[in-house]
Amino acid sequence: MRRFLHRSGQGGFSLLEVLITLLIVSIGLLGVARLLARAHVSEMESYQRVQALILLSDIVERLQINRLTASCFAFTTDMTTGTPYIGADGDDLLGTPTCTASVSAYNTQAVNTITTLDSLLKGSAETKDSANAGAMIGARACISYNSGSELLNSLGVAISGTGEYTVSIAWQGLSETFASTTNCANGLYGSELQRRVVSTTLRLASLD
Repeated sequence: MRRFLHRSGQGGFSLLEVLITLLIVSIGLLGVARLLARAHVSEMESYQRVQALILLSDIVERLQINRLTASCFAFTTDMTTGTPYIGADGDDLLGTPTCTASVSAYNTQAVNTITTLDSLLKGSAETKDSANAGAMIGARACISYNSGSELLNSLGVAISGTGEYTVSIAWQGLSETFASTTNCANGLYGSELQRRVVSTTLRLASLD
């Protein structure tokens, strides 16, 4: 009796099927890589904003401590361009600060405070491989004073030093979003859509 061997109807994968599978896997991996890249950018943007808010709070506290020499901190006088500033280098960097608003000891304290803030904006609070890494990219701070907001006494005369101070911190974002309406170190970050700014306005209390 003859026995006939039947070949199985099940075959292996064809080369075309393998290529299609590889294409689908590659597209999926590219999508994952793109998602991870966006997550990294978002994480860095969030980190920079947190750092900016910490520095902003620090500047406000130091300004309140130095209320007798507060006028020395109002170094940003051009409100169109947001200059001069302290922090990262640039043509409109404040440079060596000066102060003559009070007695020598308080004036020196104000100058030292501004110098310290300049150093913090340059990342001196943290170092990595001997380089400053404790601040945002291109961090700069602007402090201005609005004399038009000064309070009036009973005779309707403006009381010197009672106006509003505006403290702003600018840095470079990693992606384009929208242009900030707050003027601080304008035009120094390539596209204005990458210039990030946080700011606050305060009025110093009189302890007299």
